[in-house]
Amino acid sequence: MDGVKLKNDRNVLPPLDYLLAFESAAIAQSFAAASRDMNISETAISRKVKLLELHYDVALFVRRHRSIQLTPQGQNLLDNVRPAMQMLRHASRDILSDHQKNTVTLAATNSVTSLWLMPKLRKFRRTNKHLKIMLVASDSDQECLAENVDLSILRGDGNWSGYRSRLLFGETIFPVCSPNYLEANPQIGEIEKLTAHGLIDVSNIHTEWMNWKTWLAHYDYEFDGLDQAVFFNTYPLAIQAAVDGLGIALGWGHLVDPLIKSGKLVRPLDSAEIRTNHGYYLLHPEKRQTFPECTAVESWLKQESAQRTRYRAR
Repeated sequence: MDGVKLKNDRNVLPPLDYLLAFESAAIAQSFAAASRDMNISETAISRKVKLLELHYDVALFVRRHRSIQLTPQGQNLLDNVRPAMQMLRHASRDILSDHQKNTVTLAATNSVTSLWLMPKLRKFRRTNKHLKIMLVASDSDQECLAENVDLSILRGDGNWSGYRSRLLFGETIFPVCSPNYLEANPQIGEIEKLTAHGLIDVSNIHTEWMNWKTWLAHYDYEFDGLDQAVFFNTYPLAIQAAVDGLGIALGWGHLVDPLIKSGKLVRPLDSAEIRTNHGYYLLHPEKRQTFPECTAVESWLKQESAQRTRYRAR
């Protein structure tokens, strides 16, 4: 074309906000109305339209004292832009709708959520930024197995009616405390000396969970000094109390492994541990249809399980 310099493909399109301001003003035939529609100032609307006109080097509106009217070029642009904008809106709504629909709802006990999932979640999110997870932390089995939950992590023997289960890690329990507490109380390296110290315990609705009394009973030690124990209503609080040097807590292997590895907790009795016949299982409802995002989260959890520390039954 003689004397016409075409813009390259990248520069043909103006910024989207210019087109949005033009579309709104053209439909309303008013910069003021477009300002209210887009929730930005009338000056900003006028400026964006002016920049669009400079981009195309053509007048899009005839400006009068209190009104505006499309020029033939403006009407032609509106006729072509509006269907395209509607297509973009529909595409965006579809993507957002699918993204919301495919949010993975993952439920787990407070202890698993705080001590096992959260330290791993950041790394997972770095490589799965498109994936949205709704975490539900609760010590209520009923809440963790609600109808809207896609995946659950619960303690048990692996048998849940209506669910596929996969063992993530077993249940091995041993005393833990802070390094400073052990240094100040070196005698707690012997089981019979434990009951003379601050034992941190958990009181909750799951009475089958092991506490200090049942743990010591496995070693034929009776624990009558319940008044010496410090009680918390959730396990993460009990573990934080041990980290803070308040006393000695029972540590669940896998849940406290990162804290031991980082040196925040130590095991005052290296060989004293109890392995139960229960564990923490990943549950998937048999009747719930799976979807790619759920499969990705399930695969991630199984991979984390495969990399876990192995505790031998004693």
